[in-house]
Amino acid sequence: MSASKGLPADIRLEEIAAPAATPAWQRALLVLGGLAIAIAPIFVLESFHLFQLTMAVIMALAVLGLNIVSGYNGQISLGHGAFFAVGAYCTAILMSHLDWSFWATLPVSAVVCGIIGYGVGFPALRLAGHYLALTTFSLAVAVPQILKHKSIEDWTGGVQGLFLVKPDAPAGIPLTADQWMYVVTVIVAGVCFLLAWNLIRSRIGRALIATRDHPTAAEAMGMDIASLKTRAFAVSAIITGIAGSLSAVAVEFVAPDSFSFGVSITLFVGMVVGGVASILGSLFGGLFVLFVPNIAEAISKAAPGVIYGVILILFLFLLPDGFAGLLRRIAGRLRGRG
Repeated sequence: MSASKGLPADIRLEEIAAPAATPAWQRALLVLGGLAIAIAPIFVLESFHLFQLTMAVIMALAVLGLNIVSGYNGQISLGHGAFFAVGAYCTAILMSHLDWSFWATLPVSAVVCGIIGYGVGFPALRLAGHYLALTTFSLAVAVPQILKHKSIEDWTGGVQGLFLVKPDAPAGIPLTADQWMYVVTVIVAGVCFLLAWNLIRSRIGRALIATRDHPTAAEAMGMDIASLKTRAFAVSAIITGIAGSLSAVAVEFVAPDSFSFGVSITLFVGMVVGGVASILGSLFGGLFVLFVPNIAEAISKAAPGVIYGVILILFLFLLPDGFAGLLRRIAGRLRGRG
């Protein structure tokens, strides 16, 4: 059967395989425009609403980390709340005990989470599907208990946790601590999203997707499946750990019970709602998991979980491919009209 069967006659296979690259100046304008739009809320929102939006961006970043390994590499993980917790505690311990600046803790959190993620990636070489999901589930359950253990209680604060102080804006920048934290979060998240977008469009990104869709064919073509899976877990853990670091400073408090298994489920919901294997969908997923529970509680304080469940079911029924699927359908119709 011809490889081009079903394609319009005026479309060449070369154009599909290698779409025209967007000019650099257009990409720069898009990045600057997006950054300006993202930072605009600091001038119109009050502190509490700005804090909520900060947390939404942080959750979107954590969802992006999960999307790298589950969406693009096809490895089901129910334990990314553990990486979120490790990143938060790395920052909290370094800031509260060693008096490090927030910026200096980010690379340390990234490295520690990357090493742990790389180690967790090894079971993925022999496990798949629900077996891997249960393995990562055990990680999410174990980490909060480890953080409470008496042997490290002096560092982690045990059940009581650790308190942090949100950094002030540098001298000469007329922003409050909440406004500065939002700007920092947007910049860090923007860099991570841009790097993830470049990664997925690169040769390594295409190899990740090939490993997900056709692992046997990918291995037959010489791809190192073991290396790809472990690296995917490492990169995913790094992004999620950075999100955890930002969360610790934004909330100004960390405690083991704040990183229960529910965090991992929340990230998984955000990935599915936003769109599996979608960079932009991760952003919408973060907004969904942060704001929809608040909306559900505003509708019914007696049973917010029921309202949240109903909203989630309706959303998945109407948009089974997530928000990213809706955008793809809209773009397809616009191209068809053009």
